[in-house]
Amino acid sequence: MTVTVSMHFVNELFLGVPESEAAREGYLVRAGISPFLLSAPHGRVTVEQFATLYRLLVNACDDETPGFFARPLRSGTLKLLCLSVLEAPTLKVALHRYTLFFRIVLDDFGYEYRVEDGLARVALVEHRPPTGSRILVHELMLKLFHGICSWLIASKIPPVMMECAYAQPPHSADYLYFYPGKVSFEREQTAIYFDAALLELPIRQTKKHLGAFLRRAPADWFYVSFEDRVVSHRVREHLARHLATSGSVHDVARALHMSVRTLSRRLAAEGTHFQAVKDEFRRDFAIQALTRSERPLLAIADELGFQDLACFSRAFKGWTGNSPAAYRRASTRLPQSA
Repeated sequence: MTVTVSMHFVNELFLGVPESEAAREGYLVRAGISPFLLSAPHGRVTVEQFATLYRLLVNACDDETPGFFARPLRSGTLKLLCLSVLEAPTLKVALHRYTLFFRIVLDDFGYEYRVEDGLARVALVEHRPPTGSRILVHELMLKLFHGICSWLIASKIPPVMMECAYAQPPHSADYLYFYPGKVSFEREQTAIYFDAALLELPIRQTKKHLGAFLRRAPADWFYVSFEDRVVSHRVREHLARHLATSGSVHDVARALHMSVRTLSRRLAAEGTHFQAVKDEFRRDFAIQALTRSERPLLAIADELGFQDLACFSRAFKGWTGNSPAAYRRASTRLPQSA
């Protein structure tokens, strides 16, 4: 499924890396991201583009958490972390080793966990404020835990609830696709809750699987899809397959074997509604098509169900703050190898 994320993740990633504007633009171009998006009010990039940029900064800084903390985590830290938990018999033992690992390698940050009322609670612990963007550090370090644990047991761990130790950020709509459970803000700690029964599951990955996981990092732990569990994701999945022929709310409700009223109620419980999910899908599809293909704008507009190019342009500008033509022009100025 085509997925994009807010430019928040790009802009904030640079906060911990003291680079000149020219250097930042150089990293963006190598990641296939147009520098003009740095100032785009609602800019979006694909998960793959963000992951590429992250790897570039990791290599340049020799820090797998680039500028996040007072002490850098040198290249190879993620591999050592994974090796330390791979031999654990169960996720419970792996989680204990995971928290111990960060207690050893970092002074200003760590994890703690406990089991309460049938739920495992894993929280971030700040011994001192992070050097990089606090919100981004919390988002990515919680995703790191969640992604590695899901990979270890070869099964997506569905979060029941997420608590955030910060105010609700403008890009929080993205959380629906990262954490399909309940999300609350301005809490004492940033924490994730999941079914404690999962702690007894065996570790299914081995050393022979580690190389592929590391090569795809951070994409595999940054984005864990839950399209089979969350109605919003199921709507997106249907639209990805059948937008041109059955993209109305009635068509989607019928395909998901529920009434329009039930579909609307379940989407509302996830904090969204059908038109918002459809627009988010069309926005992400359009960004991917504009930056990674040479399809004419009119063809993209037609594929997304717009009556004409003008309608598409108005919608796209509303989603991103820029016209589709601007996105296309910016991407064509990038080197072909980007």
